[in-house]
Amino acid sequence: MSREPKSNIYIIDDHPLLVKGLSELINAQPDLEVTGTTGEWTEALESFKKKLPEIVILDVTLKNANGIEVLKNLKVHFPNIRVLMLSMHDENLYALRALKAGAQGYIMKAAATEKVVQAIRQILSGELYLSDVMAKKTMAQLVGRRKEPGASPLEDLSDRELEVFTMVGEGLTTRQIAEKLHLSVKTIETHKAHIKEKLNLQSATELVQHAIHWKD
Repeated sequence: MSREPKSNIYIIDDHPLLVKGLSELINAQPDLEVTGTTGEWTEALESFKKKLPEIVILDVTLKNANGIEVLKNLKVHFPNIRVLMLSMHDENLYALRALKAGAQGYIMKAAATEKVVQAIRQILSGELYLSDVMAKKTMAQLVGRRKEPGASPLEDLSDRELEVFTMVGEGLTTRQIAEKLHLSVKTIETHKAHIKEKLNLQSATELVQHAIHWKD
């Protein structure tokens, strides 16, 4: 008897223990198989030119890249690729951004071991995957309701502004951020000005303190 081919999954994440755990969990399924893993998204890009996986599990925070920007880049090269974003970050801030950038799902790392197989199967069947709480919130936002009371003002930041804000919290200078994002110092300063305005912060010092506090 010939076996049914397994759906192949590729993991882009630079945390070896997590990758190992997810791989074992997925490979234990009779119809799923992890066919590749890497912490470098450019390596994945080259691999996908030879064979495109059915689903990519992509970490929002890679050591040398921002996962949302990587997602956008992958979508440019492979428009039909299906991506499940994996993150330790607040889903309120990143889930909707990930969907808008082209992801088919968003899962918190804390829930990954319990829910990742369910998420993969949902995406394979053509559906989106979000936690129950995030699904309700996203639906409310899509139909134009106002933000919930107590919602973080960080939700108003653009993807790039949130990326800059995160790097400020990591202690990077304006020039270091500019070099890392391949942008001009002036552009980063403009982003910082917009961030301060949206978060109602009065100075660069307040911005740094706020970013460090949020990171912790």
